Amino acid sequence: MLDKPLAPATRIVRRGASPAASEHEAEICVLGAGISGVSAAVEAARLGRKVLLVDGLPALGGQAVNSIIGTFCGLFSNGLEGYQLTHGLADDILRELGAEGALHYRRGHTTVVLYDEVAFGRFVERTVRAAGIAVLLGAVLRRVRLEDRRIGALELATRYGDVVVRATGFVDATGDAALAFAAGLDCREPAEGVVYGSQMMVLEHVDEAHYPTREAVSARLAEKAQSYGLVRHDGFAFAFPGRGTALVNMNHVETPLDPFAASATGFIGKEQADRSLDFLRREFPAAFGKARVRAYGLPGIRQTRWIVGRHQLTVDEVRQGTMFADAVARTAWPIEQHHNAEGYVWEPFAEDHLHYVPFASLTPAGLDNLVAAGRCIDADSAALSSVRVMGPCIAMGAAAAHALDLAGSDSVHQLDIGQLRRRLGANVDARP
Repeated sequence: MLDKPLAPATRIVRRGASPAASEHEAEICVLGAGISGVSAAVEAARLGRKVLLVDGLPALGGQAVNSIIGTFCGLFSNGLEGYQLTHGLADDILRELGAEGALHYRRGHTTVVLYDEVAFGRFVERTVRAAGIAVLLGAVLRRVRLEDRRIGALELATRYGDVVVRATGFVDATGDAALAFAAGLDCREPAEGVVYGSQMMVLEHVDEAHYPTREAVSARLAEKAQSYGLVRHDGFAFAFPGRGTALVNMNHVETPLDPFAASATGFIGKEQADRSLDFLRREFPAAFGKARVRAYGLPGIRQTRWIVGRHQLTVDEVRQGTMFADAVARTAWPIEQHHNAEGYVWEPFAEDHLHYVPFASLTPAGLDNLVAAGRCIDADSAALSSVRVMGPCIAMGAAAAHALDLAGSDSVHQLDIGQLRRRLGANVDARP
């Protein structure tokens, strides 16, 4: 028997009228713990910087984990023998998850890498902790304190009390340009309509022996989606070989910036996902007759709001493969526009095609210590659709970390671009 009391003692507490905020200092603060934010934080920590990684969700990994995006896209050049374009954190992911059997490569004209979202979530947590990065989860940005042309501090709200974060440099990896917008900078939004997101889900108890081809699923969707109440008339269900599971992306959901409308998106998305499962069970019973939902992701968001940078990447620059003097990332991913409910635009490129992201698209002109990374950089809507995928997002996160490391207390607009490019050569210049 234990000698300790049956229950610990308690005390009565009451919140004060003006509770003091908890304060934290870092050299680099990364807001947003998705793939670009994690890449930025890990890269900065490996450069010896004191890093704080902040996210509004209670778990790391952003959409890659919590929305179950399920595929790494844009990591390889085109063709069946495509080579890896992004390194750094991407090398760690491919090596460690590959050793766990948590990856499956789908090679064709473009290469996508399916991943187990549970294994990837644990990888992110292990990697962030091993790098010595301070983490603040469940934190919502309330206010940005400006000091001339610099962000001085962020005021954040958590369920445990308010937090003030001071840092020398900041990365906006929020996906919605939340930091830039809160700082009063100009941002871009679609002038009309929306760019649709998707409600992902993972199915289990799938019979792989009778799995239909993607072409068969697409043809049946085009014919019968409307009769099942599906908004989107195309999509895919990728099998993860040997596991009896499938990653399903067959719907479109609006992803508004209004808080109440955004809150309703998850309910609408799950209804569409359930209709997708009904379609698969009825139309392909041999493969999906016994399938059930293993997990729903949070609503997946493609584009909502993004920064106005010193350069707007254009679709013509993407199509032409324009090489910029300040290029920091590259990809061969197609233009993938989801701006109509029924389907999407898919414009693939030739096997030898690459296109690039300039550092100027990551940097809003109005502040000296802010760099954006991921799907909120500056590009026109079509160009952004080809660079907001995970491969170039990892590269952009690394670029943000190196830029702030080089800038220190000076301006990111006055960097030695040649020095930055040399640091990022593996993600811009390296060939097999």
